Amino acid sequence: MKRAMRIMRAILVLLIAASPAAASPRRCHPGDIAALAAISKAFGNYYSAWTQHDSQCCGGGIHCDPFTGRVTGLSLFQDANLTGTIPDAVAGLVHLESLMWHHLPAISGPIPPAIAKLSNLSMLIISWTSVTGPVPSFLGALTKLTFLDLSFNSLTGVIPASLAALPNLNGINLSRNRLTGAIPPLLLSKSPDQAYLVLSHNNLTGSIPAEFSTLGFAHVDLSRNAFTGDASALFGRVKELQILDLSRNTFSFNLSGVELPEKITSLDLSHNAIYGGIPAQVANLSNQLFFNVSYNQLCGAVPTGGIMARFDAYIYQHNKCLCGAPLANLCK
Repeated sequence: MKRAMRIMRAILVLLIAASPAAASPRRCHPGDIAALAAISKAFGNYYSAWTQHDSQCCGGGIHCDPFTGRVTGLSLFQDANLTGTIPDAVAGLVHLESLMWHHLPAISGPIPPAIAKLSNLSMLIISWTSVTGPVPSFLGALTKLTFLDLSFNSLTGVIPASLAALPNLNGINLSRNRLTGAIPPLLLSKSPDQAYLVLSHNNLTGSIPAEFSTLGFAHVDLSRNAFTGDASALFGRVKELQILDLSRNTFSFNLSGVELPEKITSLDLSHNAIYGGIPAQVANLSNQLFFNVSYNQLCGAVPTGGIMARFDAYIYQHNKCLCGAPLANLCK
């Protein structure tokens, strides 16, 4: 979660820093001015300042192309006084590449189908709002989308299979909703880069798709759901995976039989039904910063040497028959 928040803050900084309000030599396009005026009107003229200067509408959360002057980004965030629903008028910003509605707790209602008309959209963030309804299947029409964040809302239903068809999508965050059902088998299968998948704090079920064994994940967080079965497909010594959180599910597989990714920096397998022993390899993971295998069914000796001195007994507690330092029970 901390990593996700760092990513969000970085996105905010980049969007603000990239605003070319002072650099754009062109007047705002009449179509963009009309769309911004309609969005403002939908919120009771809350953003009337957007259209007071027809010579330059950029700035204040509106980001423009420095050469054409067309609006390419709209960012609204951290405003508890903004109320209503996401207006259909947003579809009038036809050149929009990034759309962010973040930390707007009084924004409610479903995600409107009008967003599917934003064919140039590469980043869509609607997070920390009171938005309800499903994760819309029409998002599958956004073929340029690379990053989707719908976290911290009240979305229900399943993850639509249409997201798996997006050819450029490599980051999904649907955490902290009320989603149910299984992960679509081909989700992120077309990712052109290292994939980022965060589905934590939902009511998702089923097993990890077999197709995930071939994906180049950098970050996977499936914690606090009701997943079952074998998660060993996510492991592999040469994989690029850096963060893996499978905690508080019902995964069951033999940990002795997996090879840990050499670049892993955080591994949380706690509160599952994982059995076998802790791989000796963990002691040699120089990048390992966080490790937790508590509340499982592990047996055998805790590895020694390397980085193992960093870890206290807490991360091993409530296992079937682990032994050795730092645990009190010695190996026989």
